[in-house]
Amino acid sequence: MHAPFWLGFASLAPLLLAQAVHTRRTTVRLPDGQGPAQGQWGEGACSKRLLVIGESTAASVGVEAHQEGLASQLARLRHQQSGETVGWHTLGVNGIRMDALQKTLAATPTPQADAIFISMGVNDTTGLTPRKHYASALARLITHLQSQQPGAPVYLLAVPPMDRFTALPSPLRQMLGWRARLLNQQHQSLARSSQNLFSLYYPPLDDPALLAQDGYHPGARGYQAMAEAILAQL
Repeated sequence: MHAPFWLGFASLAPLLLAQAVHTRRTTVRLPDGQGPAQGQWGEGACSKRLLVIGESTAASVGVEAHQEGLASQLARLRHQQSGETVGWHTLGVNGIRMDALQKTLAATPTPQADAIFISMGVNDTTGLTPRKHYASALARLITHLQSQQPGAPVYLLAVPPMDRFTALPSPLRQMLGWRARLLNQQHQSLARSSQNLFSLYYPPLDDPALLAQDGYHPGARGYQAMAEAILAQL
């Protein structure tokens, strides 16, 4: 239990709950990206295969098609940089939490991949998932993925900085940002203690032009900015 956070939350609870209810009622609901959830950039057999797993970003919420989403953008940029044919596959469930994702993937074969990117944490932040529970489910998910894809590095995308989500009112925005940082510390701790596991930062999407209509999810330019920042860290 992180006492400072919970004390702050308790002192603001009536206002925070009212803001959360209002935000949920008024926020624009965007659908998942459409079209094939896999593809490739380049001709012929793939020399690299990228897999993105997670919540709304992996579901390509904010753009019309998965072709504009994070996995495809990562593969496109890697192809442009290296000249390799790069395949991509995205597995995302909008609104899912870590425990549910882990249980879902444990029951299904994982697509073949040479690198795996996990994009999670927003729904566990808003749902106030306990940090240890979140970290335990994430560790089980990583173990499962590494058993399915031996040797493939796993990259944990940082929980987005929700204190910069202008679609959220203050002080709800600041409290969720605080909570997101606490969950992201679990990513960093796991990465420090595990082999072939890496924690990546999340680029702040401060320019409204990078966001979708809801002011919450990335748009096409936002996913491109994310892909550029991720590849720069590899």
